[in-house]
Amino acid sequence: MKPRSKFSIGKALVFILFGVLLVTQLYPLLWLLIYSTKTNEEILSGSFFSLPKSPQWANFQTAVESGNYFKYLGNSVFVTLVTMVCVLLLASLVSFAISRFRWKYGQVVLLLFLIGMMIPMQATLLPLMLIFKNMHILNTHASIILPYIAFQTPVAVFILSSFMKSIPNEIEESAIVDGAGVFRIFWNIILPVSVPPMMTVMILTFINIWNEYILAATFISSEKLKTLPFGVNSFVSQYSVNYGAIGAFLVLGALPVVIIYFLLADKITKGMVAGAVKG
Repeated sequence: MKPRSKFSIGKALVFILFGVLLVTQLYPLLWLLIYSTKTNEEILSGSFFSLPKSPQWANFQTAVESGNYFKYLGNSVFVTLVTMVCVLLLASLVSFAISRFRWKYGQVVLLLFLIGMMIPMQATLLPLMLIFKNMHILNTHASIILPYIAFQTPVAVFILSSFMKSIPNEIEESAIVDGAGVFRIFWNIILPVSVPPMMTVMILTFINIWNEYILAATFISSEKLKTLPFGVNSFVSQYSVNYGAIGAFLVLGALPVVIIYFLLADKITKGMVAGAVKG
């Protein structure tokens, strides 16, 4: 009988590794929560890791009222939902055409989308500014939704096309024999089977768009159209900064992302590996 000591040491090392990863991932969130309940004096004293003497829960009320939290939250929800729907629709159609159709330029189209993944967002700011100015859509939600869709679609196509290639051809062949057309095959067969990777695309798109600031700061100037990251500016004036309220606003802004991620984290993993093995 083989000794069990090696297995015990191996398990211990695995638990230690995961413990370290857990601490490094959760500690910033815990630190931000502690930061948001401190006074300016405690924050500026340099005691970054100390607990507050008396938790300042009023910082959250200030964040909601002075930071126009619900107005910015509504704009962020609208922009994020429209982006997710458009990305899922476009990426699923393109992925279906690339992976299930036998046509000459299928791999070329896929390559073009993969090249799109390598274009940095910052390099497109000036060209997009000129294009949107000529289109008269600057300072509208369309000026940020369109780039969001463009930057998120390549990743979505990569994930969805990889999965759709793994779907057995026999499923489609049986549907064709029964008289199903292309649209029916896509809507009634491919889409239901592709739910796991589509959930992954949806969650990744949500996380990437929710706190995006660069494009929104460049193309949006109207106060009523600004998204959630702009709320932090409400607590910075010429002579003072309310650091506690900034921390509280950041907690409230990150809360939806954290909740959705923890609830659906397993679906991200399943969606990413769903097409790894040929079905």
